[in-house]
Parts: sequence; structure tokens; C-alpha cells
Amino acid sequence: MRGFASAPPPPLMLPQPEVRDKFPDAKPNPVKLVAEEPVSTFSADVDTASYTVVRKFLNDGALPPADAVRIEEMVNYFDYSYPLPDNRAQPFRPSVAVYQTPWNPDTQIVHIGIKGFDIQRSERPTANLVFLLDVSGSMDEPNKLPLVKKAMRMLVNELDAKDRVSIVVYAGAAGVVLEPTPGSEKGKILAAIDDLTPGGSTAGAEGIRQAYQLARSGFVKDGVNRVILATDGDFNVGITDPNQLEDFVARERESGVTLTCLGFGIGNYNDALMQKLAQKGNGNAAYIDTINEARKVLVEQIGGTLFTIAKDVKFQIEFNPSRVSEYRLVGYETRLLNREDFNNDKVDAGDIGAGHAVTALYEIVPAGSNGHLMDPLRYQSKTPVVPTSSTGEIAFLRMRYKLQAESQSRLIERPVTDRDKVEDVRGAGEDLRFAAAVAGFGQLLRNDPYMKNFGYKDVAELANGAKGRDPFGYRSEFVQLVKLAQALPSIPALEQDGQGGPD
Repeated sequence: MRGFASAPPPPLMLPQPEVRDKFPDAKPNPVKLVAEEPVSTFSADVDTASYTVVRKFLNDGALPPADAVRIEEMVNYFDYSYPLPDNRAQPFRPSVAVYQTPWNPDTQIVHIGIKGFDIQRSERPTANLVFLLDVSGSMDEPNKLPLVKKAMRMLVNELDAKDRVSIVVYAGAAGVVLEPTPGSEKGKILAAIDDLTPGGSTAGAEGIRQAYQLARSGFVKDGVNRVILATDGDFNVGITDPNQLEDFVARERESGVTLTCLGFGIGNYNDALMQKLAQKGNGNAAYIDTINEARKVLVEQIGGTLFTIAKDVKFQIEFNPSRVSEYRLVGYETRLLNREDFNNDKVDAGDIGAGHAVTALYEIVPAGSNGHLMDPLRYQSKTPVVPTSSTGEIAFLRMRYKLQAESQSRLIERPVTDRDKVEDVRGAGEDLRFAAAVAGFGQLLRNDPYMKNFGYKDVAELANGAKGRDPFGYRSEFVQLVKLAQALPSIPALEQDGQGGPD
């Protein structure tokens, strides 16, 4: 007797990892009409946490949530060979290039880059550091407290006798486990680190108060006075209002004590709060997912991480309506400023450390181009509002910054002209092409609407041809991450509210 045919097996459904991490809103900046809004203003950003968070998701076999992708932090993760300044009174010299957008032949990229002067180890100012370490029960994972301890050991090895280190821990209770100790007494400092064990709930607010109090009591004039917070960001006990914590950190920065936030672990990581605290604390944020990343942040780039050379760094660019019809800033969604904030020295902005490189990219539509990103206005004049400039100016760049000991900002200005144009993107420098590739990758991960016929394969090819000198393999690793993203199912990790990311 012939039986019924068996039903085919159900299709294989790959599990979607549930993610309880919290990330800032990262919706892409809108396109702006130059005729309506010719000026764009934003704060510098030297954080790199987003890139390593994205890397962690990809290496774990999942595309990151769209809100985890902050394009400026991905681009700024890498070093670029921008021109160095001539003297420390002007700690950086802006570099500008204009070239065809890799993902849209009808638009162009305005690439702005700066690099702060670096300082030799013998020139480093005295450091008064307070390690504020989360030892709560949520840190009891191999990639959390054990990695924190390894990272802190690396940093201690970079200090000398003139430096001071203190350690404050927090969990169910907070307390000082190491009073200020000279950096030369490494055995004592390392023993205090080695003795740390996880346990209890997270009560971060009291620990931060103790850490700042300790930093103020050992304040070093003309030195580095910084609290270094290492946590998974899971502040689930002891804080009724995160805004109060942000306000506290903002008030404390007026005393000259700054804040570095180092994030560890994934699955319950409060990236949004870590980023806000770093911004309010005139510091920086990094995410440590491997021991090599700890070495990069705390050894290789210790100058940029700890030693500020310019504060309240702001960018403002004015586009010439006779040369540019539309523009959009790629990234920096959480760093936008009002136009009037640029000249207001009371408005806080990002700080830049020694040797840090900062990159910003605008995608522009040249006037008269058919590559409009927005529908043209029905009643808009067909002729340019401003006569075509005989100087060939495309835009005008302004920067404001303050030196460490100053409260009044200084101004740098430079026109963006036809002399800055690179006619063929394939002939552009390696740094220009690589930065564009990273920006393209970030937009693909967020499913931004501007990528047209440009995919992961195109990103990998562009980046692979622009690796240049890559002594630590960071750019080669990036190419492999792009290929990994291409191979993964196009289903991002679930957001906290249970909704998926972009299709």
C-alpha cells in the first residue's frame, strides 16, 4: 500500500539574538537645500566605540542594530595622515579634498580632516587618574571584569613616578580600594587590580561621586585629571534619573576633571548612556572587545585617549549656492549644533587628544547636476541666487577651538575651492578612499537610502585598494568585516523593543 508522501522539512530559520543593549538614535541626517540652509555646524567627535561594537556583533554572527552604527565613530576609528600643524598654538591644520562620491556618480564628497599634534612620552604632563571600575555581578563574564583588569594593567605599565593612580569600585556598595599611588609603585597598583572580584548589583552614581571627589583632592595643575570609567553600562540600581547623572558629570567638568568611558561586554550594554556621559564629561568613549583593542586605546593611542590638546572643537561650513545645490552630513547625528552655537564659547563641544585624527564627510550635489537627492522646488528661480564666484569657492570652512588653559576660542578659516578637487576618485589618496569606504559600509549597515547600486562587494574592493601602510592590520581587518557582513543573513539583531532593524 502506497503511503502519503512526507511533507518537506520546514526551512531553516536562523535564530535572531535578542539584544537588550541601548543605543542612541542614529537616523541619518536629512538632505538640506543650500538655498534654504547654507550653513552646517557640528561638534568634533573622537569616540570610536561604535566601530568596535559593530565588530563585536559581526564576529558573533549577527548584523548590528541600525542605532549601534554611528558612521563618524567608524570613520574616526582609523588613523589618517593629515598634515600636521606647525606649532602648538594652532594644534591642527584642516585638510580638505573634493572628489566623486563612490556610491553616486552625480554627487561629490567634501572630505574634511584634521590631526592633532602628538606628544612624546617624555613631554607628557603629569597624570592624576582615578579608575572607576564596575565590579557588579553583571561584570562576571570573561569579556568584562577579567578584560577590564588586563586593560588597566596595560595602562598602569605606561605610567611613571610623577603620575598618580587611585581605584574606586562600585557594585552594591562603592568604595576606595586604592588611595592615590605613584605610578612607579606598580606592584601595589597591580595587586589592587588583581584582587577585584565581581558581585552585587550596579549602583554607579555613588561610585562616580567618590571618584570625582578623589580626582579633585589630588588635582594637578596643568596636568591630566581624569576619571576612567570601565563598565558594561548596566546601571540598574541606585540611579532614578540618568539625566541627573549626566548633569553631575557636566558640573564636574568645570572643576577640570574629565571623563573617559570604556565599555565592556554586549547583550545588556548601555551605549547611549556611555556616549552621553563621555560628551558631558569632556572626554571620550571607547568599547573594548578584545585585549588588542585595549592595547590600541590605552597604549598605542594613550596620548589621544588621555592628553587633551584642544577643547570645545567645532566645525562650521557654509556652502556657495552657485556651486552647490544640496548637501548632507554623513554621520555626526548626535553632535549637531545650532548655527549660533558656533560663536558661543559657553556651548560645549568635543575635545581632541594628542595625535587624534578627526574626519567629516559631506555628500554634495553640484549646482546644475542631475543628481538631486530632493525634488526641486516648483517655483525656485532657475538662475543662481549668488553670482558664480570668480575665486572658484565651493564652500567656506570655519573651525573654533580652545587651548587647554584658555576660555576664549580661537578661529581657523579656509575656503574650499576647485584646487581641492580630485578629478578621479581612483586616483585619490589612500586615506580619502578608505574613509569613503568606511562611510559607505556604515550606511549599508544602517540601510540608509542613499547607496543606490553600491554594495558590500564595492566597499570591500574600494577599501582593499586603499589599505596602504597598515602596521597593525586594522584596515585589513575592516575588509574582512565587510566580507563577513556580506555573508550574513540580512536580519539585524533584535532591538530592545523586539522590533527588527532595517530590512
